[in-house]
Amino acid sequence: MEKTCVIVGGGYAGIHAVKAVQKAFKGRAIKIVLIDKNSYHVRKVLLFKPAVKDEDIKIPFSEIFPEGVDIIQACVQSLFSENKMLRCLDSAGETFDIHYDYLVLAAGSVVREPETDRGGIALSGIDAAQQINKAWRANLKAAVTETDKQKKQSLLSISVAGAGLSGIETAAELAYSIRAYAKELGLEEREVNIYLMNAQNRLFLDGPSSVGDKLERDLKEAGVKVCHNSRVLRASGGKVQLENGNEMLSDLCVWTLGLQPNPMLQQMNVPLNADGKVIVDSSYRVKGLPSVYSVGDCAHIVDAVSGKPDKMTCKEAGAQAARLGQVILADIKGIKAPLHKSYRDTYCWSIGPDKGMGWVSKWGLNVMITGKLGLKMRKFTWDIASLLRIY
Repeated sequence: MEKTCVIVGGGYAGIHAVKAVQKAFKGRAIKIVLIDKNSYHVRKVLLFKPAVKDEDIKIPFSEIFPEGVDIIQACVQSLFSENKMLRCLDSAGETFDIHYDYLVLAAGSVVREPETDRGGIALSGIDAAQQINKAWRANLKAAVTETDKQKKQSLLSISVAGAGLSGIETAAELAYSIRAYAKELGLEEREVNIYLMNAQNRLFLDGPSSVGDKLERDLKEAGVKVCHNSRVLRASGGKVQLENGNEMLSDLCVWTLGLQPNPMLQQMNVPLNADGKVIVDSSYRVKGLPSVYSVGDCAHIVDAVSGKPDKMTCKEAGAQAARLGQVILADIKGIKAPLHKSYRDTYCWSIGPDKGMGWVSKWGLNVMITGKLGLKMRKFTWDIASLLRIY
């Protein structure tokens, strides 16, 4: 008898979960349903791309899964686990129910946004990225004819608030594109200021200081000025106000404040921790809900050996999802399921369109990969995350 596996969310964890279930159930009767509010997968780690140029970072689900997967464009409203039923809302505003035998919650995360009175633009999605693109281009055009020196400096300055992975890559890409556009408009490239506002005392607290120092040197070479111990409070009136009381001239502030679990989980009657993540065991089973699993940014997944929770990155999501198919199959067979294992310490960054950097920690060794090879490594991870490449 054919069973139905419903996967909620078409982000990185969701699309990898679909592939994992397909692989694990090959030759078995299984219907796979993917539910997402969009008809496409967003390459979220590339949000900085449409912030600097007209680049499409959407991939239709029909291209990723040309056959064998039913795609339903809708929002999930409620979970009725006792009946193994989901209630959904389609784009026309109509509600409908869908039955599942196995359910995977891969709802992912959303970008943290500051309060509306803090000004600036949060790099929260494609629309916001395009808004940022228009804003800095308009500022540079206005700077061409601006005679007030202070106002001109403000128009030619951008602050990126938040120095995590997204902030680093956004600042570097902006520095490259804005300087190129300034030159095209007849402005002096040296007048352009791209500030990366870091609330901490160095970059990359997840690894050795030597990696953070190298990142900072590469960013400086790319035209980015890193400002440590500089937490942004708000942006207004052509200035950025810092928590320490200082102010900087900067007409545009781009917020890159990290991620938080998808808030839609709050309405689904699933067990959540204090951070809003789904509580699961070491095999991704949701506590107290039979045949329900969760992976990716929305799940609180802890390594049983180290006791450390997984971070909210696409590499962790992909690895979790790849293991999930075998977990579900093992549960069906009544045998011991695979247990979660943390992903090895590997990080990589793009530093503009022509340079990158990678860091791998293994066997007590710290290996840094830089330059064009570092960028090649970063592009490889982007493509694997969106199933454009196979491991």
